[in-house]
Amino acid sequence: MTDTPYLAAVRESYDTVAADYAASVKAPAELDPLSRAMLAAFAELVRATGRGPVADVGCGPGKVTAHLTELGLSAFGIDVSPKMIELAREAHPNLRFAVGSMTALEIGDDELGGILAYYSTHHTPPELLPVVFAEFHRTLAPGGRLMLVCRVGKAEHLRRTLAYGNHPAHFESYRLPADRISELLEDAGLVVTARLVQAPGEGIKGTIASFMARKPE
Repeated sequence: MTDTPYLAAVRESYDTVAADYAASVKAPAELDPLSRAMLAAFAELVRATGRGPVADVGCGPGKVTAHLTELGLSAFGIDVSPKMIELAREAHPNLRFAVGSMTALEIGDDELGGILAYYSTHHTPPELLPVVFAEFHRTLAPGGRLMLVCRVGKAEHLRRTLAYGNHPAHFESYRLPADRISELLEDAGLVVTARLVQAPGEGIKGTIASFMARKPE
């Protein structure tokens, strides 16, 4: 896995907060109705393709990875944090988890039926998002599906030094406009087929956007 300063900071931070993060992050059953519905729709779209497994990229403690399997998918998880992968394996010993970076996935071309990036791209500097989205395009099979969920904003750059139980952390997060994310996905050769923007409220903090995209046949 090729390292960069931002990846090293993300890895160190999530290794530090992993246990408290795993305890605090919502299980899929606790999500708002629209978020649950989007995950179910993604699973149905992937099942219809019949094209290979699903990578949950930035899987954290594996709660959503496990949910994807409950929705009938063959799913595995990837995360840059070894501690997160350790917790995921402990909680879900029957599933596959590996340490890795979405900037250089150790997956062959055209192998995946689907990719889920669930609140996992926001630490990536905007100038590197084309690299990430190119990796998504490369590893998806023709007709494969992508679901990307992230917080959106007006090109915001946020820094945190404490997180999840007031542990020291070195998070840098970026919130781009939803239109810009759509453009970057299209520039990578992915076709955006749906986009849902949810305003704050009903258990949602900040504005979030869910994108559905596919790799052309």
